[in-house]
Amino acid sequence: MASRAMLIRSIALAAVGFALLALVLGGTFWISGRQQSAVRLVEHTLLVQKQINRIYTRLIGAESADRGYLLLGDPAYLAPYQRFVEGYANDIAELRALVSDNPVQLDWVGQLKQLIDQRLMLIQKKIDLNDAGDRDGAMALLRSGKGLELSEQIRQVTADMYAEEERLLTERRDAADDTARTLQLGLMAAFAIMIGVAVLAFRDQRLRLNQLMMARDNLADANSRLHAEAATRERAEAQVRQMQKMESVGQLTGGIAHDFNNMLAIIIGSLDLAKRRLTSDPAKAETGIGAAADAAQRAAQLTSRLLAFSRQQPLAPGPIDANKLVAGMSELLRRTLGEQVQLETVLAGGLWRAYADAPQLENAVLNLCVNARDAMPEGGKLTVETANTWLDDAYAAAHADVSAGQYVAICVTDSGTGMSKETIERAFDPFYTTKGVGKGTGLGLSQVFGFVKQSRGHVKIYSEVGQGTTVKMYLPRFTGELPAEDAPHETYVGGGDEIVLVVEDDADVRLVSVDALRALGYTVIHAEDGPSALAALEKHPKVDLLFTDIVMPGMTGRQLADIATVQRPGLKVLYATGYTRNAVVHNGMLDAGVAFLSKPFTIDQLAAKVRQVLDGGGVNRKV
Repeated sequence: MASRAMLIRSIALAAVGFALLALVLGGTFWISGRQQSAVRLVEHTLLVQKQINRIYTRLIGAESADRGYLLLGDPAYLAPYQRFVEGYANDIAELRALVSDNPVQLDWVGQLKQLIDQRLMLIQKKIDLNDAGDRDGAMALLRSGKGLELSEQIRQVTADMYAEEERLLTERRDAADDTARTLQLGLMAAFAIMIGVAVLAFRDQRLRLNQLMMARDNLADANSRLHAEAATRERAEAQVRQMQKMESVGQLTGGIAHDFNNMLAIIIGSLDLAKRRLTSDPAKAETGIGAAADAAQRAAQLTSRLLAFSRQQPLAPGPIDANKLVAGMSELLRRTLGEQVQLETVLAGGLWRAYADAPQLENAVLNLCVNARDAMPEGGKLTVETANTWLDDAYAAAHADVSAGQYVAICVTDSGTGMSKETIERAFDPFYTTKGVGKGTGLGLSQVFGFVKQSRGHVKIYSEVGQGTTVKMYLPRFTGELPAEDAPHETYVGGGDEIVLVVEDDADVRLVSVDALRALGYTVIHAEDGPSALAALEKHPKVDLLFTDIVMPGMTGRQLADIATVQRPGLKVLYATGYTRNAVVHNGMLDAGVAFLSKPFTIDQLAAKVRQVLDGGGVNRKV
């Protein structure tokens, strides 16, 4: 009986020991879970605070950029402001998502967005006043204290959000600490009881402990392998991204080198043959010179397309009647597309005016139609359609670099072979083409993309393999007053008896410009820099036109023109440059009232532009 009782007692003690051990283990795992939950809550708080700080810091940068621009007048100071405006909506959306489980924080996010919107509107108003020439108004608005008041309100809201997150964190930590302390007391009591059954349960406890230690080691090993695999995957992904970047750069440089080498081969070979035949066979020499000129023109067009893709071509935007533009191109498109393609135009009634550069828009429509024709080798139907369109906030949030608002849409739809998803993703890449060798440069769609983006518009491709393709260009709606229609007139592009001062720091380019103008019949004097040009103007008071390069060492062409027009009111100015980021082109747009000739130019283009400026017309019209 005693043995049986002892056995029963031993079993009971073992059962109690096992129960207590289970309680200890369960409590241990529960504490571990609570700790992990606390860590996640801390990480969440840090993410929220980091996002609040990100928005507030970028806003401070935007405000500093505004003050720097107003004080110094340098548009480069506006870069932080522009970046904040472009990324602000995404930052607010991320913050709202992080605090979606907290109604108090959501309310403060709404207040923060409203205050920031007001602050940005105030900054933009100062910039607009300053750009409109009302610097006093802009400075008065800066000193009014409205911006400081809004900034203080924004700072207070962010501080309240910080405090709310700290409160939540403290509350959660206190709750976790209380639970942990309670459990610790229970575990201590259980441990004290387990001392009494330690002898009988020692072997089982040791076995269980060994099993736990083994599980812990296995978990640690698995965790280490997981970290190693994650690091390896991250390195591999970084290598793939770098390879993709290098592939894009290689494709771009290879395409440029290939096309320019072909053109240079034509130019060099044709000029070499022309030089050999200049005396023996003048007719063939002239043919060679013509071939070299054609190749040089193609090289200039390639450069123009690259500038369009990089959004650095100088644009002269204005209000455009897209219906009139498309209708006016119909005959050209029919000749270009050929008889196998049926062209249809669908022109919207009550169409808004678009705001873009008309010649570049015509080129974009032509490029899209040519691409559509090439996608229908057996012929088909091509439709050019216009429409008024509203891109809402949801669409803008889903597409990068798109602002919500009103747009004029020009859609080109074909019934051709269509594009795969992979082709659509790369369609706008420069030199990317699915056509055969020698059947396309791969720059048509990239030029369209660059032009539309530089015009602050949006372009989208919709396509299915075997079903055809639609490319939609969205151009901003023009909301200003329409200018008076220019009276029709003919522009005489020959020379005259006026005096032209040519200013160019490159001696070879200066010599070509001087010879061309003299060949056109003008009297020409020239200078190599700004100070020499000012001295020439004093020596020759009857100069009618200042034809100056913009990018020059020391004094720029814009600085020279500003001084010269003050000293000589009525002096006409014509700028020329091959570099678009300069004093007369800002954000890809020509300054108002500027006459501009892009390098390289032909003698005919030079003659037409000089004549336009001298006759008082053609300002901002590119030739």
